[in-house]
Amino acid sequence: MWLSRLVGADVEQARYTREQRQQYREKVRRDLDVFERMLSHSQFEFDRPMTGIEVELNLVSEDLGPKLDNKAILEQIADPDYQTELARYNIELNVPPRPLPGDSAFELEADLRRSLNRASERAAELHTGIVAIGILPTVMPEHFEGDWISENIRYAALNNAVLDARGEDVWLELEGPTGERIARYSDSLAPESACTSIQLHLQVHPDRFADHWNAAQVLAGPQLALGANSPFFLGQRLWAETRIPLFTQATDTRSVELKNQGVRPRVWFGERWITSIFDLFEENVRYFPALLPEIYDEQPEEVFERGEVPELKELRLHNGTVYRWNRPIYDTHGGRPHLRVENRVLPAGPSIADVMANAAFYYGTMRVLAEEDRPVWTRMSFSAAEANFEEGARLGIDARAFWPGFGDVPASELILRRLLPMAHEGLSKWGVSAAVRDRFLGIVEQRCLKGVNGASWQTTCVERLEARGLTRDKALREMLRLYMEGQSANEPVHTWELPSA
Repeated sequence: MWLSRLVGADVEQARYTREQRQQYREKVRRDLDVFERMLSHSQFEFDRPMTGIEVELNLVSEDLGPKLDNKAILEQIADPDYQTELARYNIELNVPPRPLPGDSAFELEADLRRSLNRASERAAELHTGIVAIGILPTVMPEHFEGDWISENIRYAALNNAVLDARGEDVWLELEGPTGERIARYSDSLAPESACTSIQLHLQVHPDRFADHWNAAQVLAGPQLALGANSPFFLGQRLWAETRIPLFTQATDTRSVELKNQGVRPRVWFGERWITSIFDLFEENVRYFPALLPEIYDEQPEEVFERGEVPELKELRLHNGTVYRWNRPIYDTHGGRPHLRVENRVLPAGPSIADVMANAAFYYGTMRVLAEEDRPVWTRMSFSAAEANFEEGARLGIDARAFWPGFGDVPASELILRRLLPMAHEGLSKWGVSAAVRDRFLGIVEQRCLKGVNGASWQTTCVERLEARGLTRDKALREMLRLYMEGQSANEPVHTWELPSA
């Protein structure tokens, strides 16, 4: 989801006046002007490559349905790395940034496991389980009624803002490969809360930002094919990564008429390759009205001219309410500014080993793609990259992808023949140890060779359970129980056992 940290600012009220919106627009444009000056004259922090990760999680009760009690669970866990999310059955784990080289990935895996084991043990004392999965398969329409939203004014503010901007209830319409479908209205943002992901951060130099963002866009389709883990929603089998269309539809601020006019959605892949990070911030300001027009006291021009680093809070807050799958981030730390690419493509889970494998594939391949003398995006249309993205979301491990020099090929073949060697090379350039590369990229290789990722495992498991005579509801709960066993063992999903046919 996209709400846990509205970048750079806190939200203090649930609704806003027309005057506030006008003042906010002016302040955002001033921030944008100062940001442009900073890109030419400021020293951005880039002493060493830093990465960060966020993992969104679901809470389940003993019957494996959603447990709508994140406030009590967070008090029980008592760890500042865990925060609330949009719905009361969501929490998020934030991992402090760390360098890539050496065996740091092993350390990160161990830290994640220790943290989640401890959190799970504490939550179990309140008869609650913690699950990392793209969409919790036991979420049903009744969980979106009543007191579903977390206790924080920013969640209420954004719920109000999206529905007010749209002017009517949200229409959800999704259909899966077997004809199962969802077609229903929602009077809140609650369906968006079903979408839980991991976010991968990479700190980059301003001069290299465009290359890294373009590379991330190219990579998004194969990423989804490899890592899809969200095939069920409201009891129906839909896309391999249903989180992508669900997130897009559930947060759409456009009426049908505005869609027909070609107005851009707030959740979008983009529409062109870029030459600077400024392109993205400028598009966000030019195309999208404010959702949360909070105004702060900082005078950015005065701060910049004093030789200090402005926070640009309004610009960062606005940027946090335009939901690109690869989002540009401006942030400050210790009085120094830095830029990050935030990759939001992947779902949470299945296991921490799988999460680490997905991350290793992303960071390694990104390094090579961004440094090629003749970048792949100069030989590929933006619309082809977007088509790969949609195909990866729809079909997952069975998707096909277009790639220059290969044409239209199975995504798993593209990964094995072209992208996996890139990932090995890129991680080596980062200084990542051979042991790390072999462990995590070996998981990627086996996933492709066996044709198994989280989505395919879930769908096959449910099919076999239903063949035994279980109803869909019971099959989903039993599948989730088996899924949680595999996750707890931290074995990669391609090795998980399935019920006998």
